Amino acid sequence: MEHAKAAARDNGYVETLFGRRIYISGFDGGNQAMRGFAERQAINAPIQGSAADIIKRAMIRLPAALDAAGITADMLLQVHDELIFEAPSDQAAAAKDLITSVMQAAASPVLDLSVPLVAEAGIANSWADAH
Repeated sequence: MEHAKAAARDNGYVETLFGRRIYISGFDGGNQAMRGFAERQAINAPIQGSAADIIKRAMIRLPAALDAAGITADMLLQVHDELIFEAPSDQAAAAKDLITSVMQAAASPVLDLSVPLVAEAGIANSWADAH
């Protein structure tokens, strides 16, 4: 956390694991609340930004993967780290398996993470029931 705050203070930005820069200001002012906000941004932005990068990579790859597998599924919505799809009931299990696999591999081959990405999925008639 201290490294992230120092990097943001020195460079004016922090980076996600993919190298995307997130610019942060507010370290120089005399306002303690603004400095605290900038420090929290410096700590959270690399984590949340990296998660956003990963879900976007999955979203880009999924239509082609579904098409190649002959699965008819429509990506309806992204909510933070979740993707909601609609698929015919006879293809739902195959769609779930493929979507989970693509999401878990979304950081590869760019990043060699020391922990696995694990995606959980559910099948239901509503988003609430899928949890």
